[in-house]
Amino acid sequence: MSDTPDRVPTPCPSCSPDLETVHEVLTTGGGTLTVRCSECGHVHKIQPDTEREVTLDVVVSQGGESFTANVTAPEDETVEVGDEFILETEEVLSTVRVTSVELDGQKRVEEAPVDEIETVWTREVDNVAVNVTVHPQDGSRDDSRSITVHVPGDYAFEVGDVESFGDDEFEIDAFVVRDDASGYRRDRFEESGDTAFAKDIKRVYAYDEQSSAWSAW
Repeated sequence: MSDTPDRVPTPCPSCSPDLETVHEVLTTGGGTLTVRCSECGHVHKIQPDTEREVTLDVVVSQGGESFTANVTAPEDETVEVGDEFILETEEVLSTVRVTSVELDGQKRVEEAPVDEIETVWTREVDNVAVNVTVHPQDGSRDDSRSITVHVPGDYAFEVGDVESFGDDEFEIDAFVVRDDASGYRRDRFEESGDTAFAKDIKRVYAYDEQSSAWSAW
């Protein structure tokens, strides 16, 4: 439950039993609030509204592995694919993004009220692995190769930029964003200057900057 506010709307048994008026909160304790009506000054006790919470099973994909945790959320809240939240357990503290919402009967939907949800599927977005397809400089595809780079989720990739990771150096030609990424007007970007965060990218396509020959491979 959130901190008790200084003022609350509630009916006053003295001057407005059927309508809410603003009341000043005087004291709290014992599960009740002592309040004073701002209209007539009458002091009385009320039972504060309690927000019922629902426990959700959350599956987290993290570095090619997955684990299950539990979180609580207000019953009137809605969970939607693309939502991000901080998951805190005894084992981990990380930001995760919702990738799928599962209802009873293993039905998958884009969003649902928490009291209807069986499982929330997520992936960690604090640190992510980005798949990169690197093509030879001559434009051929026969000797293309795939590498995986590990970066913070908010690391930005931009079409036209040259990136270096260890022994790999490549110029970004295009990238494809994930289905759970929001705020992008299309799935594939290939115009110079197009930018996306690593946590939103499904795959990067690039050209090798080391050499035009692939004799070393």
